[in-house]
Amino acid sequence: MLKRKIILVFLLFLSLFINSGFTNVSQKPKTIYKVYLKGKVLGNIESKESFEKYIDDKQEEIKKKYQVNKVYVPEDLDIIKQITFENDKKTNEEIYKKIKDTSPFTINGYVIKIKNIDSKDDNDKKSKYQNLYVIKKDVFTKSIEKTVKSFITPEEYDNYANDTQKEIQDTGKIIENIYIKNKITIKKDKIPIDKVIYQNVDELSKYLLFGTTDPQATYTIQEGDTISDVAFNNKISVEEFLIANPELQDENSLLSPGQVVTLGILKPQFSLVEEDHVVFREEKNFTTETRYDNDKLVGYEEVIQAGIKGENKVTQKVQKVNGEIVNTVSTSTEIIKEPVTEIIVKGGKHESYSSYYGNGYGSVVATRGQWGWPASCSTVSSGFGWRWGVLHDGTDIAGCGYGSNIFAAQSGTVAVSSSKVDNGQYIVIDHHNGYYTMYAHLCVGCRYVKEGDYVEKGQVIGGMGQTGAATGVHLHFAIWNGYPYRGGVALNAMNFY
Repeated sequence: MLKRKIILVFLLFLSLFINSGFTNVSQKPKTIYKVYLKGKVLGNIESKESFEKYIDDKQEEIKKKYQVNKVYVPEDLDIIKQITFENDKKTNEEIYKKIKDTSPFTINGYVIKIKNIDSKDDNDKKSKYQNLYVIKKDVFTKSIEKTVKSFITPEEYDNYANDTQKEIQDTGKIIENIYIKNKITIKKDKIPIDKVIYQNVDELSKYLLFGTTDPQATYTIQEGDTISDVAFNNKISVEEFLIANPELQDENSLLSPGQVVTLGILKPQFSLVEEDHVVFREEKNFTTETRYDNDKLVGYEEVIQAGIKGENKVTQKVQKVNGEIVNTVSTSTEIIKEPVTEIIVKGGKHESYSSYYGNGYGSVVATRGQWGWPASCSTVSSGFGWRWGVLHDGTDIAGCGYGSNIFAAQSGTVAVSSSKVDNGQYIVIDHHNGYYTMYAHLCVGCRYVKEGDYVEKGQVIGGMGQTGAATGVHLHFAIWNGYPYRGGVALNAMNFY
């Protein structure tokens, strides 16, 4: 029995010996390098160093294109050192032919990882990043600086960076902080040559601003064109237009017939935050007091005391993201001159029930200068117009403070007093002459009128807030010709003042 077991063990070892390729018990083990591509064996080579040199020697075109001195193997290729009795070996050329059209070779460079603008925070597991690739690190840093100077004037940026900003004497602005909100990491690494690799500052800056390096749309200036008209007609803001055409200084720059301008829609790849300390003088709008004379028919109206605007000196903290004001907080207000109340006498006598509705409710004017300002401050944080391909259909007024009074811009009937996801708490007034006004983002519990109420021009109807899709405390004020979002057309409210 013991003899039988010894024979079986001998036969098992003999089988393993033969299957392992051992044909000569005196053969010595050798060092080889086994090459894997995406986990699949391509073969054995004699020297890892000579194979890598072979690849480098064959890539003169890549070296010239990217101005590098060395090209490396693909990132999904592994060369593993092994001790074996195998004799099968491939030449460098044989392995090279198997990989040259299968996986991209790599070069030294930098991988920049930028968290997308719509990501929540650093701990958000769903946060998304994008990778950018450069050969030289300063291509990225200079591109960032150039992009930043698209939103902040070079003079302001340099004064901030060099700590040479002038102190505010009476009015003015000091930039307190500039930073990029997105998390950005830079790592030196091997870059596959099939990636988009940015080699110059202008190309990467264009991508950081527009989200693409494709050519932007252009427009040929016609006789009578202005920058504001060209921008609005092509669904971009004046700020976007000036960024895309840096040779033009401001909105009042002259355009020449035949001049070709760029119409790029901005899609910034990071959020640049600018925090400012601002001191300015603003007009303080007067209030309107309405008195009724029952000896006069409805429809009669006389101004017995003209309203006179006052003046305040206001200090604010202003936060901008990519050049757009997103939050404004007034820290102090100094009264320079008190406003004088406008007093209007209206008729209160009705000829008949029908004339009450025909004349009384239809006596609203729509001419420029006859509309009351809807807030207790006058800072416009975002005007009417296109921005990043989306129409902002109202005028945002900020800096008055949470809960500050919101006034009816004209007399009329409250058509809506409700809330929506985007508008938050909002009110719509029908002025019975085809015009409607909207007051959005009011504070919770700050709608002081209900549907069907008749309100006078200058009457307090709500309080400023931050409900709905609002990034800061402000009023979204809009004037519509026709019912809002139901066939009406949004108008630039500033054209009424």
